[in-house]
Amino acid sequence: MDHAAAAHRPLGAITVDDMAAALGAAEGAAAMHTALRRAVEVRGGDGAAAVWGELTRGVLRPSVPFAVHRMLYYGCYAGFPSATPPAWTPDREEAVLTNVGRVLEARGREFLGEAYKDPIASFGDFHKFSIENPEVYWKMVFEEMGITFSVEPSCILRENDAYPGGEWLPGAVLNAAGNCLTAKPGRSSDDVAIVWRDEGKDSEPLNFVTLEELRKKVCLVANALDALNLAKGSAIAIDMPMNVNAVVIYLAIVLAGYVVVSIADSFAAPAISMRIKISEAKAIFTQDYILRDDKELPLYRAECYTVVEQPAYAFTNILFSSGTTGEPKAIPWTHLTPLKSAADGWCHMDIHRGDVVAWPTNLGWMMGPWLVYASLLNGASMALYNGSPNSSGFAKFVQDAKVTMLGLVPSIARSWKSTDCTAGFDWSNIRCFSSSGEASSVDDYLWLMGRACYKPVIEYCGGTEIGGGFVAGSLLQPQALSAFSTPAMGCNLFILDNSGNPLPQDSTGTGELALDPTFLGASTTLLNADHHEVYFSGMPEWNGKVLRRHGDEFERTADGYYRAHGRADDTMNLGGIKVSSIEIERICNRVNDTILETAAIGVPPLGGGPEQLTIAVVFKDQSSQTEDLNQLKLAFNMALKKLNPLFKVSSVVVVPSLPRTASNKVMRRVLRKEFTQQPKHSKI
Repeated sequence: MDHAAAAHRPLGAITVDDMAAALGAAEGAAAMHTALRRAVEVRGGDGAAAVWGELTRGVLRPSVPFAVHRMLYYGCYAGFPSATPPAWTPDREEAVLTNVGRVLEARGREFLGEAYKDPIASFGDFHKFSIENPEVYWKMVFEEMGITFSVEPSCILRENDAYPGGEWLPGAVLNAAGNCLTAKPGRSSDDVAIVWRDEGKDSEPLNFVTLEELRKKVCLVANALDALNLAKGSAIAIDMPMNVNAVVIYLAIVLAGYVVVSIADSFAAPAISMRIKISEAKAIFTQDYILRDDKELPLYRAECYTVVEQPAYAFTNILFSSGTTGEPKAIPWTHLTPLKSAADGWCHMDIHRGDVVAWPTNLGWMMGPWLVYASLLNGASMALYNGSPNSSGFAKFVQDAKVTMLGLVPSIARSWKSTDCTAGFDWSNIRCFSSSGEASSVDDYLWLMGRACYKPVIEYCGGTEIGGGFVAGSLLQPQALSAFSTPAMGCNLFILDNSGNPLPQDSTGTGELALDPTFLGASTTLLNADHHEVYFSGMPEWNGKVLRRHGDEFERTADGYYRAHGRADDTMNLGGIKVSSIEIERICNRVNDTILETAAIGVPPLGGGPEQLTIAVVFKDQSSQTEDLNQLKLAFNMALKKLNPLFKVSSVVVVPSLPRTASNKVMRRVLRKEFTQQPKHSKI
């Protein structure tokens, strides 16, 4: 049986034998095939998306082998006119229960006038409204999240040449951490703020920290910090795993008017030293004590603290870019940045009171602080697992903690799928997934959705210097795999043509991404680089504003989705055609079931000439390195013909793993350099 061929047959051509092959047994194949035929009969007249929705609701349970899910997904959309078919479609009854849906049902006509129809049909108009009416939109969001100011801003946004895109919340005085610890309307001090568990204690009860308990712990640390006699605004580093203590310390530093220096706990001494030097940190937290001048300072026993209210643009956090080329950029966050993080969670992931939010990360990367603010500012609980997410222990924690929003990077999903470590655990409480950090795989995320009875994956792309996303998904729009359905609320983005000019808005095309500089939370300075030079120098204007550089290669499809193609410097020129590494990798990853992942590299030949396409391959089983690489290269070339018949793989190189930054981004330039200097790995 040709499983690959069966996986792409139209539903009407799938036989009972095909079903048995996908199930791995004849038993149950006839019943499954009957259920398939019934779904086609009931919803076939409503289109492929309706049939797929019927299959995900009534046929494709988590216990059904993934081969069946895959066969029916590709069969459902065989011949579909778009490369981005919806894997999930919003339901009207569920849409009105979301944060945005609820607001639109109550105020849609106030915002959009007679053009308003319903939350699903009018979401696109509401996004435009968020850009064109920032005063109204952001006032509404802050009210919904219960953000409080000790001094109210004079307005939401005003022109100010000192701030690219304008000055947000002029005159406002607030404290982002203080807002996290406040019992707001509809939220009790007895609500769970953090649920956690240690690795290796998977059979023990969960641990809980209420909002009041968290407040007391944070005040205790804040008092200890003041005993250091540091000037307010001094930088204090955190180099710890993402656990309850780290969250308490993070909030305490911000609450007390100091600045967190975020350092990933995976860094070696030289990287830690570099970040401490750049930030001029005066002290560092390593575990449950403060280290200053080689002295351990115990935490004071005190539970009251007066919040240090600060101007909106006062620094709260210094984070660092990945630093794959030279010194990492030191990016300050202000009290505005957490509002952007939380607003994205409110709108795009629909985080609200009663939710449990998990995202394996670290305070050294932007998703660590993002998790703190997106959870607590929206009244949700944060779920922390003190151990590896690539384990059955984490999968059980997701089940036991009743996680409702699970964030991840694609490599985690790839690991789960490869090891099947999530099998047998009930993830039915999940309402949505979210994904960031790198390009995802259609098959991996189809598998992931199936683990939670086909809840959507909200793709999310942004940057540390933004404090959140510029492009995302929404529970009010159909979601396609490995694609974004909308620019983030309040954000306007542009794709640049080959001349560096913006394409007409809402037109199709591929090119480097640029951002309208007017969006809340974006950086306005860097500690160790010229902010204007990095983000604005040489960029085109639009409507009198210089656009902001981001550096990612993006595509806008004919049906309105966005697809990421990696960094602009991760593109290559093959035979005069510019193509993204990500685009090639998506195809190569699916050529052979023995492949874990690939990296596509354009390697200049010795002596010069056009770039030659090299595919680095990591096998699921390292013993597979004995596989016939000539056959694999042939398979790659056959698959790539569907992308462009002129693309040809020159060589295949087997590597044990792909080099990645500490934030999990593939360092293709490292491979390019290595392959240019005579690779030592298995090669053909």
